[in-house]
Amino acid sequence: MIDVASHKIRLLEQSPAVEGQFSHFVESTDWHAMTQSHQEKTEQDVLRALSKSKLNVEDFAALISPAAEPYLLEMVAKSEQLTLQRFGKTLSLFAPLYLSNTCANECTYCGFSMSNAIKRLTLNESQVEKEIAAIKDKGFDHILLVTGETNKVSMPYFERMLPLIKSHFSQLSMEVQPLNSEEYKRLQTIGLDGVLVYQETYRRKTYLEHHLRGNKSNFNYRLDAPDRIGQAGIHKIGLGVLLGLEDWRTDSVMMAHHLRHLQKRYWRSRFSVAFPRIRPCEGGIVPKSIIADRQLVQLIAAWRLFDWDVEMSLSTRESPEFRHHAVRMGFTTMSAESKTQPGGYADDAQAALEQFEISDERPVAEIIAMIRSQGREVVWKNWDPALSHV
Repeated sequence: MIDVASHKIRLLEQSPAVEGQFSHFVESTDWHAMTQSHQEKTEQDVLRALSKSKLNVEDFAALISPAAEPYLLEMVAKSEQLTLQRFGKTLSLFAPLYLSNTCANECTYCGFSMSNAIKRLTLNESQVEKEIAAIKDKGFDHILLVTGETNKVSMPYFERMLPLIKSHFSQLSMEVQPLNSEEYKRLQTIGLDGVLVYQETYRRKTYLEHHLRGNKSNFNYRLDAPDRIGQAGIHKIGLGVLLGLEDWRTDSVMMAHHLRHLQKRYWRSRFSVAFPRIRPCEGGIVPKSIIADRQLVQLIAAWRLFDWDVEMSLSTRESPEFRHHAVRMGFTTMSAESKTQPGGYADDAQAALEQFEISDERPVAEIIAMIRSQGREVVWKNWDPALSHV
């Protein structure tokens, strides 16, 4: 594990835990006790969870425990049934649009990390328009904006780019640096529909070992970003952990607690979860906790059984073979033909570094054919801002 002191890197002063927000829950939760809670689950705990229609976090912990592994086929079948019941035979496609790889953070697992001596690129209006044209040509109507985290690519830049991009897409989400509630409210007025803020890991000690410099090293400020998004009234809030930084089961139990916390307080918003596994990148690390394909399937099925309404997203991090079989497991959205460097769609990247290696590089047409071969239909548009005013 990385020795922060030996790197002579100054971590930011940590924001205090906030009463009533999720940082307060984490502050009062013992990580080892949370780990023990899923390690001690028995077959009876699993059977009890499988028999229930409404699951609590303890039931979720049972379904991702080793004791649940013999019941994987039953879990997957029930997951598919619940997904069909709630979402029908549809799957929405989206594309990530990387606006910038400039970053002031030092993160051990990310190709954008500021110490990587690579070409940096922040797209201007002309370059963004080229990207829009290339993405629209593939059929996409749902876009996810992604940037590195730096003050140079912040609110003034977002306020210029969002109206330009939103005029071409029905749904616009962002995965950028955490903002304050007023900033989220401002972006909502100019077209923002959803915000994804992945915590990476809920264990503070591990988090600080992997976020060595920059604003992202402020654990509590990032942890409470979904609360601020909910307070701003954003339509959709996305959660995720980076599977591999810590024990994947404990991190997933913590994320289940996080989801329930947000649902109780910001019930007008919708929620999504994602399951990114660490992928190779420039200067990347060896994962601490390996989650095998079979275990990932178990985790995916457990999430659908835990929450029938939550949207579940699968990225091109995963292999074509895995994504082929995962279509029926419970997912509602999937990325396709993704480029993880700015300018990638219009071949304007000029050797700019990608954030991580893509595993499924198939073109959109092949992804559509694959989805249809699994008895599902592709949906390009599943949301309109007018619905939020009904």
